Amino acid sequence: MSAFFPSRTVAIYMARLFLTRTFGILFGLVLVLQTLDLLSESGRILGTAGNGDAEVWRYVSLRAPQIISTFLPFSVLLGTVLTLITMNANSEVVALKASGLSAHQVLAPLVIASVGIALVTFAFNDRIVSRATAELSAWQKVNYGAMPPDRGDRANVWVRADNNLISADRISGRGEAARLGGITVYERNPDGGLRGLITAPNGLRQGDGWKVWPAKRFDVASGALTPLGATVVARGVTPDQFTLANVDGDALSFAGLRAAISDLEEAGRPTKSLEGVLWHKLSGPLSSVLMPLLGAVAAFGIARSGALFVRAVIGMALGFAYFMADKFALAMGNLGAYPPFLAAWAPFLLFLLIGEAVLLRTEE
Repeated sequence: MSAFFPSRTVAIYMARLFLTRTFGILFGLVLVLQTLDLLSESGRILGTAGNGDAEVWRYVSLRAPQIISTFLPFSVLLGTVLTLITMNANSEVVALKASGLSAHQVLAPLVIASVGIALVTFAFNDRIVSRATAELSAWQKVNYGAMPPDRGDRANVWVRADNNLISADRISGRGEAARLGGITVYERNPDGGLRGLITAPNGLRQGDGWKVWPAKRFDVASGALTPLGATVVARGVTPDQFTLANVDGDALSFAGLRAAISDLEEAGRPTKSLEGVLWHKLSGPLSSVLMPLLGAVAAFGIARSGALFVRAVIGMALGFAYFMADKFALAMGNLGAYPPFLAAWAPFLLFLLIGEAVLLRTEE
C-alpha cells in the first residue's frame, strides 16, 4: 500500500479536491434540474383538488433521489476533469511525475475515492431511490391525487400451466383468498397449436388448482361451444403466480428484484429485460470508478502546450460516449438482442479497456 500511495498527504489532498468538486457539481446540477422539472410538473400537482405546498414538497422529496442517482456519474466525470485540469495547470501533476510516480499512482487516490462513491451510490439506489420511484409511480397513476390503499388488486395477468396459457382480467386478494375475474384458459397442443378455450367470469382457489364458474369450452376443431358449469383449471399454479403484476425493476431493491425474477420464472413469464436491470444495479454504480480513468487524459501533457483544453474535451467525450453506449446496450437488452449480462457489463468492460489503452499509450 505504501508503494501504491507513496505520499499519504498527496493522496488525501487529491481525494478531497476530487470529492468537493464532484459533490459541488452534483448539487448545482440537482438544483437546476429539479427546478426545471418542478416547473413542468407543478401545474399538474396543484391542478388536483386539495393539493398545495405540502404536495409540491412531497414531489420534490420523491423526484430528487432519482435526479441524484441519474446525474451522480456525470458529476464524477466532471469532477475528475476539473480536478485534473486544475492540478495540471498548476504543474502539480508534473511535480508528482517528476518525483517518480506513474500515471496509475497519480490517479490512484481518485480511483479509491470513486470506489467509495460507487458503494454509497449502490446503497442509496437500493434503499432510497427504489422506494421513491415506487411511491412516485403510484402517485402519478392517480394524477397526484389521494392514493387508495393497496389491497393487492391486479389486472391483465398471464400465467403458464404446463402447456396451457391462462389469463385473468383482474385478481383481488392474496394467498388462498385470491379471487379471479374474467378467466380465459388457452388449451394448447404439444406442438403449440390451439386446441380449445375455456372462459369463465369467476374463479377461486380449490385444492391445487382453481375452480372457475360458470365455465364454457370452445373446441377449435369442431367449433362447438359446451357449457361446463364449475370446473377446475390451472392445477399446480400458486396464488403468487397470479398476483404478480408487471414488475418495475427500478422500483425494487436488488434483493426484491431478484426475488421477483425468480417468481416470474416459476410463472413461465419472460425475465430477460429484468435480468438486465438487475445486473445494471451493480454495473451502474461502478461507472463512477471508470470516470477517473476516462478523464485521466486531462491530467497529463504540458499545460503550456495549449492542448489542455483539447485534452479536457477528449476526457469528457470518452465519459459521455460511455453513458451513450450504456443506454444503447440496455435498450438492446430490453429488445432481446443482447443477453442480460452482456447488456449490463459490456459497456463497462469495453470502456475500462479503452481508458487503460489511452492511458498506457499516452503516459506510461
